[in-house]
Amino acid sequence: MTYGQLEMVYVFGKMSDSQKRAFKKWTRLRNAVYVTYPYAKKAGKIINEVNVYLHDVSEPHQRKQYLSSREKELKKEFTTPLTALSVYQGKILMKLINRETNNTCYELVKEYRGGFSAHFWQTLAWVFGGSLKQHYNPNGEDAEMERIVQEVARMYGHAS
Repeated sequence: MTYGQLEMVYVFGKMSDSQKRAFKKWTRLRNAVYVTYPYAKKAGKIINEVNVYLHDVSEPHQRKQYLSSREKELKKEFTTPLTALSVYQGKILMKLINRETNNTCYELVKEYRGGFSAHFWQTLAWVFGGSLKQHYNPNGEDAEMERIVQEVARMYGHAS
């Protein structure tokens, strides 16, 4: 008796409508994470740098001057790419920023720009069906996003 090994054969069945919808939803999420994850990582790094610097600054004028200069830098670097994001990608970015900083976007805006600005941007986000106050829940509603983030993090060589 002789033994031989055949090449692997993959057999795919036709997807049901619900499977097609789930796959389309997952693909949309994966693409949004791939686009927004680098911005979220950068935001986390910048926010940590700002917090470290501001920890030693007690004078309000010096604090405001530093924040203003950093804001100008950030607007110059990120205005064009971030305004090109879709509303859905913006929602994913806000969740990922929460993941990276442990602060909601609302908390960050309130801390650095004040309560009035935070309320204004929260209202604008609400008009577009979003919220600056959304939290990232890797063990709940955002579990699938967390798996994708882990995949992207390995790809970029980031420890997550």
